[in-house]
Amino acid sequence: MMARGVWQLEQFGRFVDFVARTLAAFPGAVLDRFGEVVWQFEQVAVKSLPIVLGAGVSVGLVTWFQTHRLLVANGAESALPSFLAVAVVVEIGPVLAGLLVASRMGAGLAAELGSMRLNEEIEARIVLGADPVPSLVAPRAIACALAVPLLTVLIDASALVGALMGEVAAGKLSPLLFWRDSLVFLRLSDVIPATLKTAVFGLLVGLIGCWTGLNADRSTEAVGRAATRGVVRATLAVFAANVILVPCIQLATEALGWGSL
Repeated sequence: MMARGVWQLEQFGRFVDFVARTLAAFPGAVLDRFGEVVWQFEQVAVKSLPIVLGAGVSVGLVTWFQTHRLLVANGAESALPSFLAVAVVVEIGPVLAGLLVASRMGAGLAAELGSMRLNEEIEARIVLGADPVPSLVAPRAIACALAVPLLTVLIDASALVGALMGEVAAGKLSPLLFWRDSLVFLRLSDVIPATLKTAVFGLLVGLIGCWTGLNADRSTEAVGRAATRGVVRATLAVFAANVILVPCIQLATEALGWGSL
């Protein structure tokens, strides 16, 4: 038991060092490997569009039907657009974007780098003087951090479109009135931090996916296990980061006096 605890502590220390080296490599990756960053951004953002848009419309439509039923039963149907918009934009959209990227890229990055390790491409790069952290990890982490806020905006918009579809199909409000009422409770001091915090989600997904792949054993079974671990670890990291970031954002907003914006 003690030996395992020491090993876990050692692994945590190695991960912290890995994160520090990756963050230090960000400026060089942007300047020297901008094309790689753009390509990785396409892999994360553009190729995630179908699932992101589909998930957003589905969540908005289902949330509208469930909430509409409850509010109608309590005589508060007119408050549906404003409550739904706050729930989607402030919490559901950001978390859903983080989880979708964690499920897709957590496995993808771990499997990709695990396969490179299996084929000894990582060692070949090291022998040639190419550190895998600035050449492989940093561009992927930057791309994830940049892509998730954009995907969050798209999920928010598609979820509101899904809710509007429900309102048009079974509600009483006109589209114009629905959009107007949906903005009643939304404030920039809530929307902007909720969207920007997802950059942390993306960064964690990129770091954890790459770390898991780089530390996979050299076998085909290990690559599969690394992909599974990448998803689980990235998902848990998104949930943990959200729990930490939300109260910190609220405290910072109150301290800076942005609550009325």
